[in-house]
Amino acid sequence: MKERIIGIDVARALAVIGMILVNFKVAFGDKGSSSLKFILSLLEGKAAATFVVLAGIGIAFLSKSAIKGENSEKLKKIKSRLLKRSLFLFVVGLAYLPIWPADILHFYGVYMLITLLVLTSRRGKVFGLATFLVVLFPVLMLVFNYDLNWDYKTYEYVNFWTPSGFVSNLMYNGFHPVVPWSAFMLIGLWFGRYDLRNTKFLVKSAWLSFGLFVFMIALSKLLILMLSEGSVETHQELQYALGTSPMPPLPIYMISGSSFAIFIISVCILIAKKLRSNPIINALKKTGQLALTFYVAHVVIGMLPIYFLGQKRMGNYSIEFSTGYALIFSGACIAFAILWTKYKPIGPLEGIMRKITD
Repeated sequence: MKERIIGIDVARALAVIGMILVNFKVAFGDKGSSSLKFILSLLEGKAAATFVVLAGIGIAFLSKSAIKGENSEKLKKIKSRLLKRSLFLFVVGLAYLPIWPADILHFYGVYMLITLLVLTSRRGKVFGLATFLVVLFPVLMLVFNYDLNWDYKTYEYVNFWTPSGFVSNLMYNGFHPVVPWSAFMLIGLWFGRYDLRNTKFLVKSAWLSFGLFVFMIALSKLLILMLSEGSVETHQELQYALGTSPMPPLPIYMISGSSFAIFIISVCILIAKKLRSNPIINALKKTGQLALTFYVAHVVIGMLPIYFLGQKRMGNYSIEFSTGYALIFSGACIAFAILWTKYKPIGPLEGIMRKITD
């Protein structure tokens, strides 16, 4: 059995910490420092995209030996386990939607179902399906109203619990809609099929993905600048269509998000390879092993107490408070992971999921 790739867990830890920083800003508020606001805006949609790409890589690792060895019995068990896990995550995500409407887990469960459909397909087919989903989204925007059911003043999605509203939110215009967000998991499956222990490949993927990321950001800025022709109103409208914001998840965002994820993951694997005995790398590795637990905890334990202590202030806190609290909470997660993994190899929620699905 091959040794676990430490850098994958390190990247997973960084993705969760990034999501905590972004989500606390959204939940608590971002009044204040424009420079801090700008820094956090760079993580919006990118940390979550990395989290999903990592899941695709995990599925690739889990199924690689069974596919390579054409072991149909083992593959059948893996598919059954992944199906159960997708349902588990879907239910867990729905369970706390009333607390955190921007949940990703119930979407994540559906991404896994789509990934299962191409689990044994060749890399080219997997990449092709991911590309199709990215291109499909702007086509859907020409046919369906993306703003349907959204109240942008409160960022609430009305009619969510109606059949049509639920399907629309899940598939098309929710926070992380299946079309096109499932492409991130497919990109992870595609990338995970390569040899991620090969240093030369990782260096190449890091440079190429970084170059693509920078190119997409520059292209976005350039197109908006050229087409707005100095008009502030037109600039704002073009920002919506040609910007790198995750809402709506148009191709420029999807490509920049995917390339960012591949870059971060490649770099994390390379650094962890060289510094495997480093205490910071070791702490992040352990944190990444409890990623699912910490994702749920950042809502249930991180957000709820602040909500109950100052419900009226939610959304009106300073960005310094939101960021500071996110960093303190992330530090607590790292400390918990170090202590927990002394006794158990996986997190509390990960353990429950395994008992139910394995």
